[in-house]
Amino acid sequence: MIGDFLKALAQLTDRRFRRVLLLGVGLTIALLAALTIVLAWVAGLFIPETVTLLGMEITWLDSVASWATVGLMIVLSVVLMVPVAAAFTGIFLDDVAEAVEEKHYPGLAEVGHIPVLDTLRDSLSLILVTVGVNLVAFILLFFVGPLAPVLFWAVNGYLLGREFFQMAAMRREGREGATRLRKRHAGQVWLAGTLMAVPLSVPLVNLLIPVIGAASFTHMYHRLAAR
Repeated sequence: MIGDFLKALAQLTDRRFRRVLLLGVGLTIALLAALTIVLAWVAGLFIPETVTLLGMEITWLDSVASWATVGLMIVLSVVLMVPVAAAFTGIFLDDVAEAVEEKHYPGLAEVGHIPVLDTLRDSLSLILVTVGVNLVAFILLFFVGPLAPVLFWAVNGYLLGREFFQMAAMRREGREGATRLRKRHAGQVWLAGTLMAVPLSVPLVNLLIPVIGAASFTHMYHRLAAR
């Protein structure tokens, strides 16, 4: 498991790795920025421009609501950045997996690319699940005190392990075969995902995790499939 991670880390300078990283982060920033703009605009629509209170005319409530929405989205983006980036990275997983296999597993038969609709469906599913679960976990952080980091690592570790292993294995096993292999090694997949989730707590470093995770789980798939 550690070997999978170290081999993925050593290949981080690969041109295809950098491309996927930039695409994932760029699309994530664009999505969160667009969502912030839309929510700030909606908040401004529901707050009247002028309110009379105790005989005083207040004309800045809509601006306060809009800026409060922006502030809330900035806070939520800290929680949502990596899961959403991971989901976007899933769209380009083939590039990472091919780079790994060309370097470490030469001679393998070529695989057909996963249909675009299947890739988009899986990525959308991952976005919805990760956003939903991380929002719940974000709320629970206020109640679990010192156990907050453990909750964060466990939740994201499960999600990262499940989705990245599934996507890595599905290229050669198909959806059903990938699911069977993942369930057979569920504990190891979750543990590997949790090890990936620990660096998510480190700003900037956490942006590398989707690409490193995709590469690591490609190595893990080949290791487990060979047993």
